[in-house]
Amino acid sequence: MLRRSIPRGGWSRWTPWLLTSPRIFCLSLIVLLGQVGLLQGHPQCLDYRPPFQPLQHLEFCSDYESFGCCDQRKDHRIAARYWDIMEYFDLKGHELCGGYIKDILCQECSPYAAHLYDAENPRTPLRNLPGLCSDYCSAFHSNCHSAIALLTNDRRFQESPGKDGTRFCHLLNLPDKDYCFPNILRSDHLNRNLGTVAEDRRGCLQLCLAEVANRLRNPVAMVHAGDGTHRFFVAEQVGVVWVYLPDGSRLEQPFLDLKSLVLTTPWIGDERGFLGLAFHPRFRRNRKFYIYYSCLGKKRVEKIRISEMKVSRADPNKADPKSERVILEIEEPASNHNGGQLLFGLDGYMYIFTGDGGQAGDPFGKFGNAQNKSSLLGKVLRIDVNGAGSGGKRYRVPMDNPFVSEPGAHPAIYAYGIRNMWRCAVDRGDPITHQGRGRMFCGDVGENRFEEVDIIVKGGNYGWRAKEGFECYDKKLCQNASLDDILPIYAYGHAVGKSVTGGYVYRGCESPNLNGLYIFGDFMSGRLMALQEDRKTKKWKKQDICLGSTESCAFPGLISTHSKFIISFGEDEAGELYFLATSYPSAYAPHGSIYKFVDPSRRAPPGKCKYKPVPVKTRSKRVQFRPLAKMVLDLLKEQSEKAARKLSSATLASSPNRASSQKDSFKKPASPTSSRKTSPGPGAKKRARVWSPGPQGKRKGIPKRPSGIARQAAQHRRAGRSLPPPLPSRWPLRGPEPPHHVEAAAEPDFRCAGSRGWRWEPSERA
Repeated sequence: MLRRSIPRGGWSRWTPWLLTSPRIFCLSLIVLLGQVGLLQGHPQCLDYRPPFQPLQHLEFCSDYESFGCCDQRKDHRIAARYWDIMEYFDLKGHELCGGYIKDILCQECSPYAAHLYDAENPRTPLRNLPGLCSDYCSAFHSNCHSAIALLTNDRRFQESPGKDGTRFCHLLNLPDKDYCFPNILRSDHLNRNLGTVAEDRRGCLQLCLAEVANRLRNPVAMVHAGDGTHRFFVAEQVGVVWVYLPDGSRLEQPFLDLKSLVLTTPWIGDERGFLGLAFHPRFRRNRKFYIYYSCLGKKRVEKIRISEMKVSRADPNKADPKSERVILEIEEPASNHNGGQLLFGLDGYMYIFTGDGGQAGDPFGKFGNAQNKSSLLGKVLRIDVNGAGSGGKRYRVPMDNPFVSEPGAHPAIYAYGIRNMWRCAVDRGDPITHQGRGRMFCGDVGENRFEEVDIIVKGGNYGWRAKEGFECYDKKLCQNASLDDILPIYAYGHAVGKSVTGGYVYRGCESPNLNGLYIFGDFMSGRLMALQEDRKTKKWKKQDICLGSTESCAFPGLISTHSKFIISFGEDEAGELYFLATSYPSAYAPHGSIYKFVDPSRRAPPGKCKYKPVPVKTRSKRVQFRPLAKMVLDLLKEQSEKAARKLSSATLASSPNRASSQKDSFKKPASPTSSRKTSPGPGAKKRARVWSPGPQGKRKGIPKRPSGIARQAAQHRRAGRSLPPPLPSRWPLRGPEPPHHVEAAAEPDFRCAGSRGWRWEPSERA
């Protein structure tokens, strides 16, 4: 079957270095898996990240071209290795072993590759062969046991005598039979929703978080400048704005410090303070930005102030403190319901969202401020900040504002009947179809019974104080037939939460499953929720977002908890979504954090979401980010170590080479994909492993040698011979087809056999 002899020492060009891992880690992992049961298999690639839908066709490992862990480049590398291995086989060997070898090599492309190779935790050693089901393994060993030395130099596998595959298959056995290859391809419950957002039994979306900032004093806003620098600016309620750079660091000196002007107190729940920040659409050219804050006027009258400022010419990360130009001031009759949102629409105009003036029930006048179109409270205002207006105004009123010609109405009003909208956002639109582009979503905080989410329309009356949510609040006003109010797209009762925080429609690149979801939360209950529109009925369906699944969030850098009080949401320049929360809602308490949403079920294909930030000069010292929240993998490690300490001291003492092997076991493994050069020795530079999601297509035959693999083809031409293509896989897919755009695959598992651990050390490609 083998035409050429195997190089002495096995297939050393392709196989890993053999490293020892400590028995103490194996014992602790066994206890963790057996007693705690936390690290169960979930879709994950060998770079510890979710699978993805490749951008281009996979010619070799085509079973995973809809969803898996390989892009076209990695597929070519695996094909190159396959053809080098097959050079050692004659025609009969091709017929018997080609399909097996292809199956085994292509498990790196499986959506469950991490489970198959035991790469779910970066701290554990990596297997160099995937977990195989016993029947498949026995058939492979019986027909192709001579090929084992070409796939691995692990002597445990090579020492299996003759045709007795019992020991060999025991080493490749996985505890969970559903996850071994090829059973994993046939499992309906593993493949049915592969690549879609995971849900628990209650239909709650399983998302994870990455902590990106902390120690903030009630962070009320996170915005970007839209200037290509990919900085984001975080405003604290006390009146300080910080700059965060694309590398995650924060500048030591603040962008803006208005503590001396901003009115707020340390009281828990004080709604006054620095409340809004927005950058001009042409900020890169005019350096203008706008702020919204509470202040004291003459005779200590409380006001909200909207001002224009400019960035310093000397430092692009510092505002010019002398540049403030007041655009608008509105007196506040009470200390609550101050609004605070500023944003620019696609039309280039600035939208200002004010509260109804405070107290309870909007008691001001016969109909309240919100229904009074001569008052600027309880409104959405729309102004042009690019020029001065009549009567000394520092803004112009757009001529197409809905109430410009209505007697007694203030011409700046765009919509009314608002109680206290807290956090609004403009939808960027679908990145391909642009559907939804320009829609303006807001969360309007309720009174006693309901919280609501609205889409702002020109001239719309949102009902307050006649209505709260879908129900009547003031029955007398509610019976007015001329009300003609705009109903919320969603409202919820106070059993769910008591203070809505408006969010964003996700339009980022990194988590394609989330596209089109409006994600928002509740300040008081700490609940996160998502709305999705039915395009046919135009109705919105709500789903809760659940964090805390250890299995779902067992990825490096991810956490599954957050501070309770959700203050605001933010979007970076690339469209990724964040929320701002605190554990103690006082304007002076440094307990605020920023979290980024991550979908653990699917990521974008490698290379799709790359961007190059415009360089920005920094004069201030950079403060590197230090996370406070414990990552899921750290929690699992702690539980594993705690379980290990409970084992008998005699068992621990009997572990050989404990100190040295423990050091080895925590080295970060690399991908088992091999390369063309000789494997590097200890101390050589290792290649890092990478991560990405769609449905499983039908298994295809092994293609002829890809034309792009030039070196191997040239070898065969020089040798004057041509090898036939190997046979199709022996294990075609069975069972129901997974959903559209979702493909199945397999995942690694680590066997603690004795005290030896095995790691793949790939060499660099020639």
